[in-house]
Amino acid sequence: MPYPILITIHLFMAVTFIGIVFFEVLILESIRKKLPNELMLQVQQGITTRARQIMPYVLALLFLSGLGMFHSHFSSIKQITDSSFGILLSIKVLLAFSVLGHFFTAMYLSKNEKMTCSRFKFIHLSVFCHQVLIILLAKNMFYIQF
Repeated sequence: MPYPILITIHLFMAVTFIGIVFFEVLILESIRKKLPNELMLQVQQGITTRARQIMPYVLALLFLSGLGMFHSHFSSIKQITDSSFGILLSIKVLLAFSVLGHFFTAMYLSKNEKMTCSRFKFIHLSVFCHQVLIILLAKNMFYIQF
């Protein structure tokens, strides 16, 4: 697939995923104390239900396009550590796979009805922090040299 198509898909999926997490962390958490616990639990369940419907597709396209772009930069694993760009991109990929692990954990907890408000909050805050680092790396890995 041509690189411009890969990067376009990747950016749209990243905006979708990051936008949802930013909403949950910055908006939803700020209203938590203003809503009764039962209502907040219903809101969380509604978000989780919708996330289970769309996020697997978003993440699949995000990771597949990302791996396609990664492969276009590095056809050999040995090339990755030859540049600052490769090292920073590798860190970005590790963070992305950590986010994927968080997502699978959240889906497991939700499916087995073990998702509590504190777990919901912790997972989303952790993913939020990962995403901030991923964004910083994505925007700067072309410019940081060491």
